[in-house]
Amino acid sequence: MTVAAAARIGAVRDRAGGTALPVLAGSGPLALRRTRAAREGWARVTVVGAMSAPLGGDRLRIDVDVAAGARLTVDSSAATVSLPDREGRPACYDVRLTVGEGAELRWLPEPVIAARGSDLRMTTRVELAAGARLVLREELVLGRHGEASGHLTTRLTVDHDGRTLLDQALAFGPGAAPGWDGPAVLGRHRTLGQLLVVPPPDLPGPVPLPPLTSITPLAGPGVLLTSTAPRPAFTAAAAAVAG
Repeated sequence: MTVAAAARIGAVRDRAGGTALPVLAGSGPLALRRTRAAREGWARVTVVGAMSAPLGGDRLRIDVDVAAGARLTVDSSAATVSLPDREGRPACYDVRLTVGEGAELRWLPEPVIAARGSDLRMTTRVELAAGARLVLREELVLGRHGEASGHLTTRLTVDHDGRTLLDQALAFGPGAAPGWDGPAVLGRHRTLGQLLVVPPPDLPGPVPLPPLTSITPLAGPGVLLTSTAPRPAFTAAAAAVAG
């Protein structure tokens, strides 16, 4: 049996200068919990997996709307593991993030793991208003410990003030273009981490980063960090760049 599930998060600035959550609704495997925020004036929502998903054939979607002046962190309680079904169908996972003028969003989910035999198509679409701030973390793990990778395709599109800031598509695992696991791409590594920060951080000095990490200034107010590693290790170190 396939699952179609959706979750919606709406954050607004309240009269006291904090952040309220008038919209917090999830279904199926996308259960949402309001959790304690580490920063004053912020709200925090944790996505709690209520069941195994995505399985082949599942369709999942999360919509997040951060209104002007609000500040929100969204994270997850555990990694998302893509699993195959008996018919070999692909699963779809769509994320839509909208951040208003002067608002801030920290999108910090745990890694996505493509288990052997699975087929997951992920899309993340971000719309940033002028003056919006974003920290977006994405970490992809190709296969569980000691197993081959499943098939995983991702597309990340970010618009800022009506103009495209980033449009990136990636494909890994069986069925991907030849060379995805060659020395020019991942080589022996099976983890790809990315950290997008808009606008670029103003750092007082050098920040230590893991090996095999590249920093790409974008043609607009943002910077993208990309790192490959044999295991999930990128995000803890690179989070220092986000402040």
